[in-house]
Amino acid sequence: MPIASGNQIYLERPRVNRLLEKAVQNPVVIVNAGAGYGKTQAVYSFVRNYGARICWMQMSERDNIGKRFWESFIAGISVGNKEAAARLANVDFPETERKLNQYMVIPREETRTDVKYIFVYDDFHLVHDKAVLRFLERSITTPFPSITSILISRTEPPIDLSKLSSGGLVGRITEDELRFGREEMVEYFRIQNIQPPPQTVSSIYYDTEGWAFAIHLAGLSLKNAPGTPYVPHAMRTNIFRLIESEIISVISPALRKFLIKLSLVEHLAPDLIREIAAGPQAAAESMAAGGDAAGGDAAGEGLLQELGQIVSFIRFDGYQNAYRIHHLFLEYLSGKQGELSEKEKRKVYQKAAAWCAANNQKLDAINYYEKAGDYERLIGVVESMSAILPNRTARMLLEIMERAPAEIYDRIATAQVIRTGLYLTLEMFDKSREELFAVIARLETVPPSPAVYRTLTGCYNLLGFIGMNTCSFTRDYDYVHYFEKARQYYEFDQFKVGPPISIIALSSYLCRVNSEEAGEMERYIAAISASVPYTSVTFGGCALGMDDLCRGELAFFRGSMAEAEQYVFKALADAREGLQYEIEHRALFYLLRINLARGNYGAIDDILRQLEARLAEERYPTRFINYDIITGWYYAHTGQTDRLAPWLKNDFEESDLNTIVFGLEVLVKVKYHFAERRYPAALAVLESRGTKSSFWDFVLGRIEKKVLEAVCRYQLRNRAAAFAALETAYTLARPNALFMPFTEMGKDMRALADAALKDGVPAIPRDWLEAVRRNASAYAKKLFIVSKRYRPEEPQKGTARQGGGLSRREAEILANLAQGMTQAEIAGLSSLSVNTVKSVIRNIYSKLGAINKADAVRIAVSRGLV
Repeated sequence: MPIASGNQIYLERPRVNRLLEKAVQNPVVIVNAGAGYGKTQAVYSFVRNYGARICWMQMSERDNIGKRFWESFIAGISVGNKEAAARLANVDFPETERKLNQYMVIPREETRTDVKYIFVYDDFHLVHDKAVLRFLERSITTPFPSITSILISRTEPPIDLSKLSSGGLVGRITEDELRFGREEMVEYFRIQNIQPPPQTVSSIYYDTEGWAFAIHLAGLSLKNAPGTPYVPHAMRTNIFRLIESEIISVISPALRKFLIKLSLVEHLAPDLIREIAAGPQAAAESMAAGGDAAGGDAAGEGLLQELGQIVSFIRFDGYQNAYRIHHLFLEYLSGKQGELSEKEKRKVYQKAAAWCAANNQKLDAINYYEKAGDYERLIGVVESMSAILPNRTARMLLEIMERAPAEIYDRIATAQVIRTGLYLTLEMFDKSREELFAVIARLETVPPSPAVYRTLTGCYNLLGFIGMNTCSFTRDYDYVHYFEKARQYYEFDQFKVGPPISIIALSSYLCRVNSEEAGEMERYIAAISASVPYTSVTFGGCALGMDDLCRGELAFFRGSMAEAEQYVFKALADAREGLQYEIEHRALFYLLRINLARGNYGAIDDILRQLEARLAEERYPTRFINYDIITGWYYAHTGQTDRLAPWLKNDFEESDLNTIVFGLEVLVKVKYHFAERRYPAALAVLESRGTKSSFWDFVLGRIEKKVLEAVCRYQLRNRAAAFAALETAYTLARPNALFMPFTEMGKDMRALADAALKDGVPAIPRDWLEAVRRNASAYAKKLFIVSKRYRPEEPQKGTARQGGGLSRREAEILANLAQGMTQAEIAGLSSLSVNTVKSVIRNIYSKLGAINKADAVRIAVSRGLV
C-alpha cells in the first residue's frame, strides 16, 4: 500500500520490508545496488514504520573533508538526540586514535539498551577520504547492542567488515532483491493513477527488468501523455541522458572505450573480460602515458577496478559465471560502437572467439571468427564438430560459408569440402555432388601437395557418403569406388582425424532399405561391408563395426536371437576399438531388445549402465539425445513411462534433429502414447510424417508403423482397420521373413492375432497368425517378468505409501539425494562413512529399480516417497 509524506508518495514493499526487518537484527546492513534501484526509498519506507530511533546521514563528495563531514554528522545526530549532538560539538573530528577513543565514550553513555537505534549512511560510495573512512569503520564495527548501521551504497563499502562478516553479523540487500516484481510495478502504477493494459505492462517490465528508475520514467511517460501508446524509445532517450550524466561523464576515456568493446561480446565471462582489458591496446595506452609495454597489464587491472564503479549497469551473475550488462545500457553502448576502429573490433572478436573455442562454445566461436575475418580458425572449429549436425546448425554454418569471400576457397583447400558437407547434411545431395566434382576437377590439375591430397581424400569420402545415403532410394550400390579412390589419395597424406568428426551418424535403422524385395537388404549390407575397410582407414575408424551391426539388425528382425547376438557383440567390440560411439550405442540397444526377448533382466541392468557410462564422453556430441531415445524406447516398452525424457512425451514437437540420421524418436513417442493408452495420440503421431518421412520410408519403419497402427486400431475397437494395417505389415515383412516387430508387441499382438484367427483375414495365412500369437504370447510372459521387477507395488487400501519398501535410513538418504546433497555431505550429516552411504544408495537403486541418482529421485517423486 502507498505511504503519503507531504507531496511524495512512497510505495510500501512488504517483500523488501521483510528482508530489511530480518537484516537489521545484525549490527551492520549493506544495501548495495546501482543508480535508480530505489535503495534510498526502500530503506526510508522501512525505517519510518519500524519503531526505532533513526539517524539518517546523507553523504556527499564534500564529506571527504574531515571538518565538513563532522559538521554534517553532528547535524544528523541532532535530529534524534540534541544532547548527544551538543557533546559531540565540543569534540573535534576524531582523526587520531586518541580522539576516536574520546568519541566512543559518548555513544555508550547516550544510547539506551531498551531502545533500537538505526544509523543510515546514504550514498556511502561517495566517501573515499581515508580519515573519514577510518572513523566510520571504527564507529560502525564497534558493537553496540542496540545500534544497527545501514550503509546504502552503489559499490561495496571500502571498510573492513571481515570480523562481523565471519560471524554472520552483516545483513545484505542487493539489487536483485530491490528489483520490482511485476505485481509491485503494477501497484506502483496504480497509486500513480496509471492503468496500462496488460500488454503494455509486459512490455515495460521486459524493458526495465524491474529497475525502479526506468519504471518511474515509463510511468511518467504514460502519465504525461494519457491515451498515448507506450513508446520504449521515449523512455530510452531519458535513460540514455541519465547514462551520459551519471556514468559516461565521470568515467575515464579508457573505461568508456573498454565498455564499448564489451558490448561487442555476448557472454562476458570474468577471464574473457580480463583478456579484453589486457593486451596490446592497454600496453599502447601505457606507453603513450610515458610507461612501458609491461604497464599494459596494470592498465588492464585498472580498467577492471574502475569497472566496479558502475554496478548499476553491469553486474555479475553467479549462476552464469558471467557479467551481465543491463540491456538498456547495452543498447546505449552498442550505439557507440562506431567509435571503435575496425582493427579494434577484430581484436575483440578474436579474443572472444578464442575464449569460446577453448570453452567448447563452438558456434559462438565460429560467429566471432567470422566477424574477425579469421576463416582459417573458423574452418578449424567447424572441422572439429560432428559430421552430421542439427538442421538449424547446418543451415547457420552454410550461410556463413556462403558469405565467405571467394578468395577463401582458393586459399583454404578444405573450405569447399566443408561447404559441400553441409549440403549433404541438409540433404541437398545434387548440389553437394555437383560442387564436389567441380573441386575434384580443379584440384586434380594443380601441383600436388599434402593439402591437395587431403582435400581430394575428403571430396571422395563425401561422394561415397552421398551414395551411402541415397542408395536407399536409388538402389545404386556402386558408391564404394569413391571410398576406394579416397583411400588412394589418403596414402599420399595420411592425415589423421578422430572423434567427433570421425563418428558415423546412424539413421533410425542400420538397414536403410526402402524396398521390401527379397535380397535387397543383403545387397545393401554387402555395399556397407565393402566400404568399411576404406572409411575406417581414411576417416579415423569411421563406420567400424557398422557392417556386423547391419547383419545383427537383420537377424534380430528375423527373430534369430543367437545369430543377432553374435553379430551385435562383434560390432560392439569393433565400434569401441574405432571410437564409433553411435554404433556402440545402437549395438547396446539391440542387446537390450535381445535380452528383453529372453527375459534376462540381469543383463539389462548391465546394458543400461553401459549406456549411461557413455554420457561422460565429450567427444560424442549426440550422446544425450541417443541415450534418451534408447532408454525411452525401453521405458515405454516396459511400462515405466514416468522415466522417459520429457521431450519424448510431447504429442507434437517440431524437432531440429537431422532428418538423415534421426527418426527413432518418433517411434518412441508412439510407444509412449500407446503405453499410456492414449491411442488417438499415438495414431496422430503415426500419421504425421512431418520432417521424418525418411523414417517411415525404410521398410523396417513401415512395418513397425503398421504394426503399431494395427494394435492401436484394435484397442479402439476398429477391427476392420486393425486387420487392414496388420495385413499391410505382413505383406511388407513376408519377403524377408521379418517377424520380430509383431512379436515385440506381446500381449497386444497376441490379442490381435487371436481376433484375426477368429474372424479370419484371408490375405494372412492362419499358420503365420498362429506363429505370431504363439511367439507374442511367449514374449509377453518374459516381458512381464522384466516389467514386474520395476513396476511399483500398489499400496493396500488404508496403507501409507510413503515408505515404498525402504528402511528409515534409506528413506532419509533418499530425501537427501532429492535435495541435491553429495555422498560426502550425506555421510557427514548422518554420521556414517561414505562407503556405508554408497551401500545404502545401491540398496535404494535396487528397491526402486533405478539406474542412477536422477532416476531414483524421479521414481521417488512419482511414487510420493519424497
